[in-house]
Amino acid sequence: MTTAAPAPKAGLEGVVAGDTSICNVEQDALIYRGYEIHDLADNASFEEVAYLLLEGDKPTAAQLKFFKDELIANRALPPQVIDYLKTVKPMVIAGSAVPMDILRTAVSLLGNLDKECQDISAEANLRKAKRLTAKIPTIIGHMQNVIDGQEIVAPDTGGDANLGHAANMLYLMSGKKPDAEAEKVVDVSLTLYAEHDYNASTFASRVIAGTLSDMHGAVTGAIAALKGPLHGGANEAAMDMLREIMKDLDGKIEKPAVEQWMRKAFEEKRKLMGFGHRVYKNGDHRAPILHKLGRAAAEKRGAEFVKWFELGEIVQQIMLDEKSIHPNVDFPCGMTYFALGIPIPQYTPIFVAARITGWAAHIMEQHANNRLIRPRANYVGPDLRKWNG
Repeated sequence: MTTAAPAPKAGLEGVVAGDTSICNVEQDALIYRGYEIHDLADNASFEEVAYLLLEGDKPTAAQLKFFKDELIANRALPPQVIDYLKTVKPMVIAGSAVPMDILRTAVSLLGNLDKECQDISAEANLRKAKRLTAKIPTIIGHMQNVIDGQEIVAPDTGGDANLGHAANMLYLMSGKKPDAEAEKVVDVSLTLYAEHDYNASTFASRVIAGTLSDMHGAVTGAIAALKGPLHGGANEAAMDMLREIMKDLDGKIEKPAVEQWMRKAFEEKRKLMGFGHRVYKNGDHRAPILHKLGRAAAEKRGAEFVKWFELGEIVQQIMLDEKSIHPNVDFPCGMTYFALGIPIPQYTPIFVAARITGWAAHIMEQHANNRLIRPRANYVGPDLRKWNG
């Protein structure tokens, strides 16, 4: 007697696909290598979190200084990558490429230029992970300079050695050194986005790494997965939605009008981005952390920025009252980055600047104890038939 195979779960929801020592996502906690996300957001810098994810433990003061120096030393891009970035503005104008596509190609090109690209030993992987962590913010900054029609900021050094990781990324994008508050907000946002177990992009990177492909190839695939609006692109889509609401309401934030807009969206069965999560059913732990920081930053910058949070808070409450759906971290991220003046198309690339640490940790973990990831499919096609029958 043949035993029927278990029914497949759409999107592999609830399926445990492997073991990891990197991250634990629970209903009431998000933990990076034993440290809870609120603890990290309050007490650790992104560089410390990056070290924790890549190296496995909290750094000592000496280890952190050495790690920061490594990142600074590896910020500058090869001239071939800069030459490529100088060509991208027509693609952006034509709509054939968005910043995530440009970042994906630049990372792939970095792989072609990295002498250790084909070496997947633990030691080489760690070195490549640090180089990618250092260079991805530089790609983002130089790309934005080109899109804005400005001279590339610090092409020879990849920034200012006196600036930390988050501050240097903002400096590269705008040519202006950020204030301490903007630096802190972006630094925390990078920590919140750094890792999240077997999410779509991380799982994609592990599938690629599981074939014994290289670090750069696995990261390139992860970037392609993160681009989608159902994953990393949700922060951009959430802000675009708020801008649409604001435009339709002619800038007047009145709850009845917002409720009417939302009711119409529900009737049309629109997918409202920045809400809900495959794992968290009672709310994303990261969302209130970023919302609080972002709103405080907006309040210091004036009413024109606070209004986006006022609108967002009404939308959040309607979603909770009508659909019992909480916001995820992408919703406050959109408002927060907007308040800081970050161009919307760069929201997801900045996500990459954070998640590269988690991806690299998973790629290294996969290579260290590898088994090809090759699930089976449940066939639902036609019954057996003959070609000449």
